[in-house]
Amino acid sequence: MAESSMVFLLSVACLSIGCSLTFLKSGLCYYMEWELVSYNGVSIEMSLIFDWMSLMFMSFVCLISSMVLFYSGGYMMGDPNISRFLYIVLGFVASMLFLILSPNLISILLGWDGLGLVSYALVIYYQNEKSASAGMLTALSNRVGDVAILLSIGVMMDLGGWNFIFSVGSDSLKGSLVLWLIVVAAMTKSAQIPFSAWLPAAMAAPTPVSALVHSSTLVTAGIYLLIRFSPSLIGTIISDILLLVGCMTMFMAGLGANFETDFKKIIALSTLSQLGVMVSILGMGWAILAFFHLLTHALFKALLFMCAGSIIHNVSGSQDIRTMGSLVSLMPLSTTLLNLANLSLCGIPFLAGFYSKDLILEVAFMGPLNIICLFMYAVATGLTVSYSFRVLYYSVSGPMNMGCASSVSDEDVLMTSPMIILSFGAVVSGAVLSWLIFPVNFMICLSPMFKMLVLLVTIIGGYIGYTLNMVAENCGLKSLGLYGISVYAGSMWFLPFLSTLGVSPGSLRLGFFYHQVFDSGWSEYSGGQGLYYILSNLSKVLQVMQENSIKVYLLMMLVWSAGLLSMF
Repeated sequence: MAESSMVFLLSVACLSIGCSLTFLKSGLCYYMEWELVSYNGVSIEMSLIFDWMSLMFMSFVCLISSMVLFYSGGYMMGDPNISRFLYIVLGFVASMLFLILSPNLISILLGWDGLGLVSYALVIYYQNEKSASAGMLTALSNRVGDVAILLSIGVMMDLGGWNFIFSVGSDSLKGSLVLWLIVVAAMTKSAQIPFSAWLPAAMAAPTPVSALVHSSTLVTAGIYLLIRFSPSLIGTIISDILLLVGCMTMFMAGLGANFETDFKKIIALSTLSQLGVMVSILGMGWAILAFFHLLTHALFKALLFMCAGSIIHNVSGSQDIRTMGSLVSLMPLSTTLLNLANLSLCGIPFLAGFYSKDLILEVAFMGPLNIICLFMYAVATGLTVSYSFRVLYYSVSGPMNMGCASSVSDEDVLMTSPMIILSFGAVVSGAVLSWLIFPVNFMICLSPMFKMLVLLVTIIGGYIGYTLNMVAENCGLKSLGLYGISVYAGSMWFLPFLSTLGVSPGSLRLGFFYHQVFDSGWSEYSGGQGLYYILSNLSKVLQVMQENSIKVYLLMMLVWSAGLLSMF
C-alpha cells in the first residue's frame, strides 16, 4: 500500500509542477465550479481553483508526502498498526490538498477541519498519557481557528457568496470583520503568539508525521490562507499587527530553542521561528516572498526531521541531544545531511534557505521597519544560527555519550533514500525557484552596514552557539545562577503553562461552582427535577379522582354546590 501511494503521489507531484510552470509562463488560471444542490434560489456549489501557486504548492506537498511514506516503511517497521498509520497520513495529505485547491470558505473548512481532526489522531498515535495531553492541546488550540472560520462563513454572507477569491482586494472585504477572523484562524493554525504552545507539544507524534506536519502541511495552512487574502491586508492595521506578531514569534522561538535539549522540539521551534519570518513579511505586503520561503523551507525542514528521526531511531529512541555526540563517526550520511539542512536553515550562501531568507531580511531592512522589529529580526537571525550550531556540536564534534554505540548505523535504505532525494532540494531549490518565480531581479538599496548585518549576526550566532557548549563541558552552568530568566526564556515565555494550567483551573472551578450551586441546587429543584415532582403529584391526584371512590364523588359534588351557591 505504501509503494502504490508513493508512486501515485510522485506522479501527481510531477504533473502538478509541469502544469504550474505552464500556467506561470502563460498567466493561465482555471476556476471550476459544480452546482450540487439548488433549492428556492439558494445553490450549494463545489469549486476548485488551478493556478500556478496552488499547483506548485500541491506538487511540493505530494513530493514530500511520497518521501515521508517511503521513509515510514523503515521508521515504523515492526509496528503492528502500520497500515492504519499510513491511511491516517494519506487522509492528512488529502485534507491539505483539498484546502490548497479551495477558493471557497465552506470547502476550505472541510480541509481545515480535516487537518485538525487527523492531526489529533496522529499526535495520540502512541497512546500514552503524554501523547493524549499533547493531542488535546493541539486539538483545542486549533478549534479556536475552526470557530473563526465558521464565523467568517456567517459574516461573508453579506458579500453575496462564499467564493472569497472574487472579493479579495475589493473595498467590501477590506473593511469587513471577515479579515480579522481569517487572521485569527491563520494564527492558530500556524502557531503564532499567543497560540504557540501546541507546536512543540505536537512532537509526541511519530517522527515521519513531524516531517510532514512541519514542512508542507498543517502549520503552513494558515500561511497559505493569509497569502490568498494578502491583497486585502495591504494598508490595514492588520498588516502592522501581523508584522509585530511575526517578529515576536520569531524571536521567542529562537530564544527557546537555545535552552531546549529535546532534539525534535529544537527543530519544532525552528519551524516556529521560520513561520514568524513568513508572517512578518506578509505583514509588510510581500506575499510572494512568503510563498517563496514557504516552498524552500518545506524541503530542508522535511530533510531535517528525517535526519533527526534516523538518529533517534538508531540511538534507542533517545531524543536528548546531551546523550548523543560524535555521531559523525557512526552515522556519517545522516549527520552530513542533518548539517546540510541546518546550514540551509541558517541561510548559508548558495543553499536553498539563503535565496529566500536573505532576500526576506534585505527587503525587510529596506522597508519602513521600526527599531523594535529591526532588533528582533537581527537577533532572531543570530539565534537561529546559534541553536543550529549547538545541534551541530552535539551531533558531530561533541564527546560520545552513548552506551549503545555498537548498534548505531545508517544503513537502512528505506530511510536514507528519501533523505538523499530531499538533500538535492535543500541545495538547489532556492536558486531554481528564484529563477522561476522572480524573472526580474529585486532592486535592493542598502547601506554597507545593513548589507553586512545578516552575515555579521550569522557569524556571531554560530560562534556563540558552538563555543558556549564547549565551555559548558568544562565549567559549571552559569544559567543556574539566573534560573528564573533561564526558565522564562526556555519555556516560550510561559506560553505552555498559560495554555494549559492557565486555562483549565479557572474553567474547572467555574464548572464545579455551577454543579454545586445550579446543577445540584436551584437548577435541580426549580428545573427538570422540580417539574418532575410537580407532575408526579398532579398525576397522583388525577389517579385518585379516577378510582370511582364514592367519597371523592361526594366531596366534588359538595365543592361544586358551594361554588354555585356563592355565585348567587
